[in-house]
Amino acid sequence: MSQNQPTETENKSGRKKIFGDRRKLIRIGGATAVILIIACIPLYLHAMSHESTDDAYVEAHVTTISPRVAGHVASVYITDNQQVKKGQVLAELDPRDFQAALDAAQARFDSAKAAVAEAEAMASAARNTLEQKKADLVSQHAGLARAKSEVAEVKAGHDRDRTDLARMKKIVAAGAVSKQEYDHARATEAMTRAKLNSSRRDLDTQSAKISQAKAGVFVAEDELNKALAQVEARTAELHGAEAEMEQARLKLSYTRVLAPCDGYITKKAIEPGAYTQVGQSLFSIVGSNIWVVANYKETQITDMRPGQQVEIEVDSYPGVTFNGHVDSIQRGTGSRFSLLPPENATGNFIKVVQRVPVKIMIDDLQKMKEYVLAPGMSVIPSVDISSEPVQTVAEGDPTVLSDLKE
Repeated sequence: MSQNQPTETENKSGRKKIFGDRRKLIRIGGATAVILIIACIPLYLHAMSHESTDDAYVEAHVTTISPRVAGHVASVYITDNQQVKKGQVLAELDPRDFQAALDAAQARFDSAKAAVAEAEAMASAARNTLEQKKADLVSQHAGLARAKSEVAEVKAGHDRDRTDLARMKKIVAAGAVSKQEYDHARATEAMTRAKLNSSRRDLDTQSAKISQAKAGVFVAEDELNKALAQVEARTAELHGAEAEMEQARLKLSYTRVLAPCDGYITKKAIEPGAYTQVGQSLFSIVGSNIWVVANYKETQITDMRPGQQVEIEVDSYPGVTFNGHVDSIQRGTGSRFSLLPPENATGNFIKVVQRVPVKIMIDDLQKMKEYVLAPGMSVIPSVDISSEPVQTVAEGDPTVLSDLKE
């Protein structure tokens, strides 16, 4: 046997060593596999109970501010990215032209107000004249009643005297009465007849006065109607002048550009001395109320409900997780509300999984104050679809917003 050739004992010991190494590797591999399986179980359970997407971004109310009147910019009180409060004066336009217009409108209003007062005074005088004419008519009617009464009374006396005279005519020839008594009766009848004629003339005169009084009432009523029409016309002019004055006052107030809401100034494009047109964009205000819009696949929202808990990761802040909740799910896919929605009833149809916008509110108010969350930032929300929906604070709650602003 060659001296370098291994012995049978050495061969056996070598094979034992190889087999031992294999068994050791198998045991290590098995243990590693068990550890990996155990470690992957939570990840698997998390993946089965959560729905996430990278098609999500931060959203907020963005209000574009533009002037309501044209003019030169007198003062600007803001800078880029400045925080502002609702009602705060942000800029001012030159108010002198608008103040002059307001003064002119005020003068027209005062003049119209004086004209109304004058017309009302004339109407009051016409009303008094009418009352006087009506009182005079009543008085004339009373005079007519007295005249009629007097005519009736005088006629009764005349009828008596005329009857007495006729009777005396018959008996004077027989000598039953004296000639003197007959002459007296005839004179008496003539006097009562003259008095009756006078009373009747007074009655006619009183009737004419009544007609005149009625005409006076009609004229007074016509004058009153004219005066009242004048009051209405002057009142209408007053209302028009008042409307012009209010419009001028509004335009003057529009020279002060106020913040319509709390937020931060962005895209500032206004400087003192510049001339601005109505509707021109001056700057934008990003509201303090922040939320997330996540475009989930339609197959991912099967078990998604408002109120479910959400973990939100922001690309700008690796390792930072925000807690939130599902606020609402849009009734319609994103493509349905696009500028050119697809028309599947024409052409060749290819089924494409649609995306449904889901609104997610952020509940970590303290973290929202520590980190800058701006509209358009990319986020990755993960909705726990296995959790029960919880009652949450509604969007726009004054308490939440006040906490966020502090």
